[in-house]
Amino acid sequence: MSKKDRENDSIKPEGDVTLIDTDYQIGQDNLDYQIGPFSFDIHNRVFLISAIAVVLFVAITLLFKSQAEPVFTSTRNWLTSNLDWFFMLATNIFVILALVLIISPLGRVRIGGTEANPDFSYISWFAMLFAAGMGIGLMFYGVSEPLTHFTESFNGTAAAPLGGAEGDAAGARRLGMAATIYHWGLHPWATYAILALGLAIFSFNKGLPLTVRSIFYPILGERVWGWPGHIIDILAVLATLFGLATSLGFGASQASAGMNYLFNTPDGVGMQVFLVIGITIIALVSVMAGLDAGVKRLSEVNLALAALLMLFVIIVGPTLAIFTGFFDNIISYIKALPALSNPVGRTDTSYMHGWTTFYWAWWISWSPFVGMFIARVSRGRTVREFLIAVLLVPTLACILWMTVFGGTGITQYLGGFTDAATAALPVQLFEMLSELPIAQITSLIGIILVVVFFVTSSDSGSLVIDTIAAGGKVNAPTPQRVFWCTFEGLVAIVLMLGGGLVGLQAMAVSTGFPFAIVMLLSCIALVKGLLEEPRKKKGA
Repeated sequence: MSKKDRENDSIKPEGDVTLIDTDYQIGQDNLDYQIGPFSFDIHNRVFLISAIAVVLFVAITLLFKSQAEPVFTSTRNWLTSNLDWFFMLATNIFVILALVLIISPLGRVRIGGTEANPDFSYISWFAMLFAAGMGIGLMFYGVSEPLTHFTESFNGTAAAPLGGAEGDAAGARRLGMAATIYHWGLHPWATYAILALGLAIFSFNKGLPLTVRSIFYPILGERVWGWPGHIIDILAVLATLFGLATSLGFGASQASAGMNYLFNTPDGVGMQVFLVIGITIIALVSVMAGLDAGVKRLSEVNLALAALLMLFVIIVGPTLAIFTGFFDNIISYIKALPALSNPVGRTDTSYMHGWTTFYWAWWISWSPFVGMFIARVSRGRTVREFLIAVLLVPTLACILWMTVFGGTGITQYLGGFTDAATAALPVQLFEMLSELPIAQITSLIGIILVVVFFVTSSDSGSLVIDTIAAGGKVNAPTPQRVFWCTFEGLVAIVLMLGGGLVGLQAMAVSTGFPFAIVMLLSCIALVKGLLEEPRKKKGA
């Protein structure tokens, strides 16, 4: 297969690029065939092995539902307790590598070649970075996580981060917000950025397919088109699928709890399963509508609603505390960052295992999904420009979100309203909103946001999984995306039936672990690839 043929199978590079000269291409392993009115274009090994693994998982979990919960619980507990150091070391490496690349001469490399022009303006690009990795988690944890860490710290419990600040309201507030921002700041975004940069460089600059295996060409050479590459892409598919299923499960539990809170509808696994089915059907409609007509429009609606709700809380909530808290929280986060990111000698194991280890595995499992999206919208940016934007813009947006929602919940607690702090996690957002004006309307908007986040995560995730399973082709046939969207919903359902939130967390951690190894190796491949790139500035 020629270079020209290879370019047509992936995203075409621009400018001064270094096409890898190989006679074997991932597309040669693809199956292109027709079943009735449905066409398929799949990478036979990656698609079939991933699909069979997912189908078997769904079937076995449903058949042995009563035995699944203890298995999920023990798996999650063992992984988070014994591999905490590994996950924390991995994410620390991603942050350090990103910072080193920013200040090094490699930061001058331009994605797409030395003459490439950005596809989007700064404003559009920043908006997409803002929306890329923010999903159901922000709705689920926006109030509950800061409030939980604050109350644990204030009360001096065993689950308090860094030993807590018993009886010290101001100290507990600073610690609670710092411990929350740690999970939504530089570390997760560096995880996304490193994989996204690798995908962008090897697709736009090297002319390789937009799939995870392409990053490993400097290490594996021609073997990247064989079984080593197949295994990498299979791990990427499974990590993304179970990471998304975890988010969908959280979204279903919060939507169900919100509907029960507002309308007294039944709340439980049955309602959550019903919601997953209904919203997966909506996601299927969006998937069939395509990227521009479906995913893009829903994402725009989602972003507008989220901004509207946040602005409302700023205006009618503790406005002064929110504005001053934003800057105080940044300072608190920076001060606590060395201690929070150090796994050695920690006594706050409940916080570290229950929160940090799970989060890092979850973010790692999401990285192919978010990374591929970020890569596709970042052509024309330098490595330095790319990393600064991907690290700082979404981090600041997450700090603002947590300050607005979590800070308001903490202020209410200190003012004597403790209902949000004592409520179940999925309900805490609605309890916080109940103390503000027009609570019925804002709570309904909150439920709509959860649902739309649910839909956009599902349909966007289906596009990414299908791109990987189709050998890096970005316009694979619609029936394949329908297949993955359907099974995302099915996996979320069986995990909820088999173990609830613990089951969801267990699979996120289980798939995040092997993919963390893949990502650590990708750091070496990324540096090797960047060293081969010309570093002159555009127009120089």
